[in-house]
Amino acid sequence: MLRSSGGYRDTCSFQTATLIYDATYWFCDKYLDARSRTVDQMVQAARSGRQNIAEGGYSEQLAAARLVERNRRKEKKNDPPVQSDRPDRTDPSDHIPNCPLCGKAMALRTAQKGKNAGQQFWGCTAYPECRGVVNV
Repeated sequence: MLRSSGGYRDTCSFQTATLIYDATYWFCDKYLDARSRTVDQMVQAARSGRQNIAEGGYSEQLAAARLVERNRRKEKKNDPPVQSDRPDRTDPSDHIPNCPLCGKAMALRTAQKGKNAGQQFWGCTAYPECRGVVNV
């Protein structure tokens, strides 16, 4: 199982895919003409294998979050409305937004560095190709 923060970088499959990508890049750079379409195809194919592993970890989390959201909607639909004087403080994972840049679903993440370290935000699941962010 992967940690909620990712953890895929420590897996053997991701490290092997990274090695394959690096070796493919080196081979193409050393032995093939850089202007060749073959070079572009080989490097992109190696990169895709690496990215698929990275995105696979997030897609499991995303599928689980969507299932939870669907079940919560069904429960709310059957329950009578509750009146409360308190402000609504729902869990941010109740609603998974779509990326404002590319339209893909987003993943709930926690900033590791910088002035927002420790704070949660919604990041695009297509990262690093798309760097869409939505504040929680």
